[in-house]
Amino acid sequence: MHIGILTGGGDCPGLNAVIRAVTLALLADGARVTGIERGFLGLVEHRVRPLDAAAVTGILAEGGTILGTHNKANPFEWFGAEGADVSGEVMAYVHALGLDALVAIGGDGTMSIAQRFCALGLPVVGVPKTIDNDIALNERSFGFDSAVAVVAEALDRLATTARSHGRVMIAETMGRYAGWIALEGGLAGGADVILIPEQPFDVDAVAARCRANEDAGGCTLVCIAEGAHERGGAMTVRAQVADSPDPIRLGGVGHWLQHALQPRVRSEVRTTLLGHVQRGGTPTPYDRVLATRFGVHAARLVATGQFGRMVALQGGVCTSVPIAEVANRNRTVPPDDELLRAARAIGVSLGQAGQG
Repeated sequence: MHIGILTGGGDCPGLNAVIRAVTLALLADGARVTGIERGFLGLVEHRVRPLDAAAVTGILAEGGTILGTHNKANPFEWFGAEGADVSGEVMAYVHALGLDALVAIGGDGTMSIAQRFCALGLPVVGVPKTIDNDIALNERSFGFDSAVAVVAEALDRLATTARSHGRVMIAETMGRYAGWIALEGGLAGGADVILIPEQPFDVDAVAARCRANEDAGGCTLVCIAEGAHERGGAMTVRAQVADSPDPIRLGGVGHWLQHALQPRVRSEVRTTLLGHVQRGGTPTPYDRVLATRFGVHAARLVATGQFGRMVALQGGVCTSVPIAEVANRNRTVPPDDELLRAARAIGVSLGQAGQG
């Protein structure tokens, strides 16, 4: 068999570990492997290269993706041709390459595109990728643990300066419309307040917690997800990008909260936007192992002809689910999640009125 591999959407730690695992497992089964550069862009611009054992040696701990990626390259609405559908040309190139199947590594946007190519007759296996941990039917994505580690370390560092000055320190995380990074990162970093999109917050409740810490002679650490918002208010939009599959770019809610809190507290309030440092750098050991497991399972799905499916972690075990059930869906923090219960039990404020 001749199998193509691509990485689509945003980069994250662990992508190279998946490429390595898929390639080595397929080579062991006698397959030929081709890497497609910069996601679906490579299938439109004919940018591919062979992958062998030497090509994936030494990349396990490397961040990013050796194949490159692209978060606007949707062949069904091609940004380079005024939104035209160039999927027919892509399918012609796939046939010219002699590809028998495609392994697409990416998030919900990549899975949506992969599902459309499945409908055109291209055998596809998906591998879920996102630091946001928000892909439906998958309980843990590689890259997420690495992002959480960055947030936890940032909060550790912010805590020392917060204590030194008696400040309120706000750290804004990524996560889009899901609060997983802020929730786990906030718990790991000892945040006093954790604000996520799924639990709209009350500014006065956050301020009350800050004042209580002031009265006790302490400081306050706030971990806020980029999609968090005040009860009855809207998410903070940093920019809108017309030619992107995810046109709304969130960001800036940390600074919004800083300005809302400052008149309500005695302490100085400062904000740190963690941004893309959450995406970069080497993957944690957990993410390296999870990415390897996902890659091996993807190769197994290819070898057994189980196409139109995405690798998923459920109950701690690698399995697969139909890509069609994942496309255009997100996994958010449920109101009764164990992590929320744990946060409340140890006195973390979720910004709810009356909670403090």
